[in-house]
Amino acid sequence: MKQEYFVVVLAHSLRGRLRRIHIPHSAVYAVLALALLGCFSVFGVVASYARMAWKVANYNALRREADGLRLRYQNLQKVVSQTNQQLASLEIYAKEVSLAYGIKQQIEGPNSISAEGKLSPTFAESIEDYNFLRSSEVLALQSRHSRAFLAVPAQPSLWPVDGRLMSPFGKREDPFSGEGAMHKGVDLSAPTGTPVHATADGVVIFAQQLGGYGRLIVVEHGGGIETFYAHLSRFYVAAGHEVRRGDLIGAVGTSGRTTASHLHYEVHINGVPMNPYRWLQQAGLYQAPVQREFPF
Repeated sequence: MKQEYFVVVLAHSLRGRLRRIHIPHSAVYAVLALALLGCFSVFGVVASYARMAWKVANYNALRREADGLRLRYQNLQKVVSQTNQQLASLEIYAKEVSLAYGIKQQIEGPNSISAEGKLSPTFAESIEDYNFLRSSEVLALQSRHSRAFLAVPAQPSLWPVDGRLMSPFGKREDPFSGEGAMHKGVDLSAPTGTPVHATADGVVIFAQQLGGYGRLIVVEHGGGIETFYAHLSRFYVAAGHEVRRGDLIGAVGTSGRTTASHLHYEVHINGVPMNPYRWLQQAGLYQAPVQREFPF
């Protein structure tokens, strides 16, 4: 049986000679198969190169993003370092001013409320304390004029607010953490806006926002006696004001670390918190005092 084949005729352009070349079918099919295999190989190489180029482009983009994040992190570290330096400088300045003008340590930080949980001051609170310390010179000058007023100590002899005793003095369970804590005052439950009165004659030595106390007023009565009025919603006096027993000094609120509207009331003698209930008990039932209002 004869094998089928293709005939290729070649003709010379000058001599006119013809030449026939016999090409078997199998040879043609083999050449086509090799050409197809070559096409697949070239396509695979091109696809592999494109995939590698895409991965390299993604890697470069991720690397640039990582470099950008690293640069932002370094900038944030610089900002944090500068902020820490500023806070350290403020702390040093605060200590120097407190030593220079005799500002008491209990006014500089939380007292009874700090026993309920540690509160870290924010940067804004630190600036607020700094502004207070800068104004302490005026407070010191005002206190010189008030020494004669405090020559005779005044005992707290009045309920500061028309409310009921909500939490007593002494050890109790912290309402936020559930752990045992020392409560250095008493909590008197009253609606927001209820008038708060000075419990004895004295001089206001502090009337500002202070950590967990919220809006706090501290009145000095002479003889080392001081009273604290915390969580207020409004101030009606300022530092340096002389107040009489029953004067309106603030309003009940929920500022600071609280769970409900009430007045946190403390009595300190020579910096030591005492149980205010002994004075409240001596005062008897609440009686609305004849008060003076300060234009503030």
